[in-house]
Amino acid sequence: MEILEAYDLTETLRGAAALAGCDHKTVARLVAARDAADGGLPARARSRPLVDPFAGKIDELVDRSRAQIRADKAHGMLVAMGYEGSYRTTRRAVAEAKRRWRNKHGRRTRPWIPQPGLWLQWDYGDGPEVAGVRAVLFCAWLAWSRFRVVVPLRDKTLPSVVIGLDRTLRLVGGVPTYSLTDNEKTVTVEHVCGIAVRNATIVEVSRHYGLTIATCEPADPQSKGGSEATVKIARADLVATDHNLRDEYADWQALERACEEFMADVNTRPHRATRQPPVMLLAQEHEHLHRLPRLPHTLCFGQTRKVDRQATVSVGDAIYSVPHELIGERVWVRAEAEQLIVVHIDPDQGPREVARHALTTPGRRARSASSSRSARVLSDG
Repeated sequence: MEILEAYDLTETLRGAAALAGCDHKTVARLVAARDAADGGLPARARSRPLVDPFAGKIDELVDRSRAQIRADKAHGMLVAMGYEGSYRTTRRAVAEAKRRWRNKHGRRTRPWIPQPGLWLQWDYGDGPEVAGVRAVLFCAWLAWSRFRVVVPLRDKTLPSVVIGLDRTLRLVGGVPTYSLTDNEKTVTVEHVCGIAVRNATIVEVSRHYGLTIATCEPADPQSKGGSEATVKIARADLVATDHNLRDEYADWQALERACEEFMADVNTRPHRATRQPPVMLLAQEHEHLHRLPRLPHTLCFGQTRKVDRQATVSVGDAIYSVPHELIGERVWVRAEAEQLIVVHIDPDQGPREVARHALTTPGRRARSASSSRSARVLSDG
């Protein structure tokens, strides 16, 4: 009816096709059917006599493949059976058979009604490039309040995941009952008879926080749509593209400030589903969250060292610099992939990676590009 209305308005086939968003031949067919002597429009699609004798075989192929078979594969099988129709006709017939199969056997979903303090979801997104290294965005979503958290990480190793999870819980202000994530090797080692086998370290982390870590079905992003949407909008805002005209990040601190500004923006404006800002709902959800441990889980961060007056730490008689603001503080150091990684725990914000060095030999001094200016002066001296 919209096509015919467009034709009555323009009185040209191509003008009506451009207005209705269809082909001009479709407009001509519908106009001819309306102007026919018997009147009325076609009630069903035109028959395809060449493919109709093979309709049963197409349905069989679609059912055996659970609607996964490709039209070109089905066309080859039909040609071997004597089919003389075109590939275009086969493609349309297979598409119709797949639609019928999915309507009968397809997945059925229902709206998810979240409960306060019950579910947290997290996922990873490819972040911007900072100082020649691609960052990772740790994106979390609290289901009931729709509160979103984005934490930049250097990589997706287990210590970095613990840093992202701890900082997320501290920004939320409590611990929910469950958290849902992907089947990364840092969480799920393997599947045995369909049962996920958890990483031993992540089990200790979940026990420390009183948090049950669950994983979604493999290759099923629909089961954690909240975190998937958080990744989508975070990348659209934080990764520099021609669409947002964002400048490149000068250093890691600039990326962290951008993430904080992003969270302040999305959590203080009304959400489309609740019509309320997530930060206001989070205040109500605090009553249902568990208490957060005062100290984070530090087992995977490495060994402890005390920062001396020269803003350095000694590891195996090699000297590594750290930001001068940490003089007298305790840090955690570990060697990983030919690098030494230094982590500091802030009483309010939780663990944070503060320096990363290439491993050096005993008696020599290493320098990090992420250290402060004063630390670089001490290192160069």
